[in-house]
Amino acid sequence: MIKAEHIFKHYGDLKVLDDVSLDIKSGEVVSIVGSSGAGKTTLLQIIGTLEKADKESQTSIEINGEDVTALNQKALAKFRNKHIGFIFQFHQLLPEFTALENVCIPAFINKTPQAEAEKRAKELLEFLSVSHRINHKPSELSGGEQQRVAVARALINNPDVILADEPSGNLDSTTAKQLHDLFFKLRDEFNQTFVIVTHNKELADMADRKLVMKDGKIQS
Repeated sequence: MIKAEHIFKHYGDLKVLDDVSLDIKSGEVVSIVGSSGAGKTTLLQIIGTLEKADKESQTSIEINGEDVTALNQKALAKFRNKHIGFIFQFHQLLPEFTALENVCIPAFINKTPQAEAEKRAKELLEFLSVSHRINHKPSELSGGEQQRVAVARALINNPDVILADEPSGNLDSTTAKQLHDLFFKLRDEFNQTFVIVTHNKELADMADRKLVMKDGKIQS
């Protein structure tokens, strides 16, 4: 599902990623751990096409068989919207919109008809046990409810890959465990691939594979 080879990334003289390669299978849940500054988030952003790797002749990034390094900005944005879902530590919901409207936004960007988008969004919010909050704005939702709405938004376009950056870092321990269990339920239900950057040991150890990063390299 994800095949990345020889990824390098510098910010000026600072080397953040140093020849990173990884191969993640379809339906796999992979955690990435390491101390702050190890390069975890940068790697996730590059895999997710939000950042570009340094231009090196041997660098390649394929997602579901598509070489994303060969796409122009317009094609990349379209590919990202359709094939990749993002979950962040802070839910990034738009405060002026309801839960239902927030979930529908990526579908609208994908030119999905409103009725179809809303039907899919309601199904996801039902699956995630927040259907009773669809008309509430983010400020009216608990932290756990906000994150579940964000998960629904990440799933709305049926992406092949879900990339999560510290998804439970802003949640209490009980709500965090519920979210962790939810990821595996989603994988079993929809066969999506998850790559999760986390400092949460429990979540990291639940994954099918745990990758440890140090000084811009994958150690194991």
